[in-house]
Amino acid sequence: MTTEIKLGLCNPPEPIYLYVKNAELGGESYLWYHYDIERDKTIPVSQRALTGYLSELRFTTKEFKGKDNLKLDIVVSADEVYVIRSGVETNFTKSFLLAASGVQDFSKPLIIAANAGEQNTVFCNLYDAVTKSRIEREWNKNADWASIIRNIQSRLGGTSSTIPSIAETLVAPAKLSVVPQPVPTQDLRVKNIRTLLDYPLDLVKEWLQFQDVDRPSLLDINQINELIKTMCLAWAAGKCEYPSHAESSYQNQVVDAVGNGADELTAINRWMQQVQAAKAGAV
Repeated sequence: MTTEIKLGLCNPPEPIYLYVKNAELGGESYLWYHYDIERDKTIPVSQRALTGYLSELRFTTKEFKGKDNLKLDIVVSADEVYVIRSGVETNFTKSFLLAASGVQDFSKPLIIAANAGEQNTVFCNLYDAVTKSRIEREWNKNADWASIIRNIQSRLGGTSSTIPSIAETLVAPAKLSVVPQPVPTQDLRVKNIRTLLDYPLDLVKEWLQFQDVDRPSLLDINQINELIKTMCLAWAAGKCEYPSHAESSYQNQVVDAVGNGADELTAINRWMQQVQAAKAGAV
């Protein structure tokens, strides 16, 4: 397939990032915005919806007020490549995931809409772009988010490459077929897991100092695995009736699962949810 290339002046083929927020600037209300890093300026987006093809979901960590925050990037191919970035624990992300889990065919375009809720919250509505019908899904704050994300990612990987327009040349073709992901460094591995667990950075630094290193990548793999286990079991402390139960479930649901090919961050997230569910059931 030959894509027509428009010659002349243009903007670099970089993704357009949209950040979700219910706010007002200069008398203008908005639900998402661009951010101009060079000018340190927030630019409200008046349109409440984006039409395009969902091409990828990915995790990223961003520092805010000295603390790492885990974000979900929703990558959409349209006239340009858009990345909607929202915190993994936000109502927007959760309502998007619930609706997207009901989509059967990601080769068809979707409309992703920001919807204002109470107390400055923002939810996501998802529509079939052809029929304009809303994709309904019952709200469930206790849903298995890790499984939902993994299921969506799996189905995105098998989607047929039928996206028209210049999006094909920008994302080539934006994970419409399975694209190998780069293996994260051990530093990033520890950072992502620490962020998910909300484990204090100072305690990680202290642990590393005892090993006479200043970053995880200087450790051997067994030491890094031990650091991750230490963080996970510290998170589970007080949530299991017996410490041995936490260690046993961690071994089965994280270590063994990763050994069988599961994504580590996803496995830990699922293990955390099961530990919390077991605690709630014991109360």
